[in-house]
Amino acid sequence: MNMIYLLIGCSILLALLFLLAFFWVIKSGQNDDTFTPAVRILFDDEVAEKEIEISDEDHT
Repeated sequence: MNMIYLLIGCSILLALLFLLAFFWVIKSGQNDDTFTPAVRILFDDEVAEKEIEISDEDHT
């Protein structure tokens, strides 16, 4: 029975640590920009296609 109390205490402590980490991330503004990460992969694909076109032109 003592082990259950220990495990419950550890789980509550871990949950509080995750909650504090969540509030710290929100306060630091890490999640403010939600648009750029979704669009960033599109820009990377366009750059890769241009590099392929440039390398194809160099070979002809």
